[in-house]
Amino acid sequence: MSDTDPIAPLVSKMLSELGEDPAREGLVKTPERVAKAMRFFTNGYGQEPGDVLNAAVFSDATDEMVVVKDIELYSLCEHHMVPFFGKAHVGYLPRGKIVGLSKIPRLVDMYSRRLQVQERLTTQIAQALETLLKPRGVGVVVEAQHLCMMMRGVQKQNSKAVTSCMLGTFRKDARTRMEFLDFVR
Repeated sequence: MSDTDPIAPLVSKMLSELGEDPAREGLVKTPERVAKAMRFFTNGYGQEPGDVLNAAVFSDATDEMVVVKDIELYSLCEHHMVPFFGKAHVGYLPRGKIVGLSKIPRLVDMYSRRLQVQERLTTQIAQALETLLKPRGVGVVVEAQHLCMMMRGVQKQNSKAVTSCMLGTFRKDARTRMEFLDFVR
């Protein structure tokens, strides 16, 4: 049985279709490198939110807003499989449960490491926290630059997309929403 990733021959075929010679010295190992990279870029498919947060959910009486901001994220646009990258800002109002702070960036990474659209990524992060913590509210803002807009298509180099998902109190109470947005500015 071969140790070759099944993606590698597909990359080799793609190189040929693009007019390259996959046997050329600089490209000989490219199919395996691309396969390995794609497995890493999409390793979020093998994870679930409960596994990521695992034993880091704790009972606690804290009832003030918890915010983790400027979480770097890297993902692949599902339409062109070209990277988009930026920052996520995540906040929640606890209701008897808190999560270890390092788990929030891990949750962002889990969903980012799938073929994505930014809108769904934002919502998935918020819904996962809502499901697992049952907080009074959750707010997520993602701002990202998309290479599919920068390198091709409209070719706008300085554009950013900003998406948000507000659940619970963050959606219903304008003061809570504004407090969160002030934190992440």
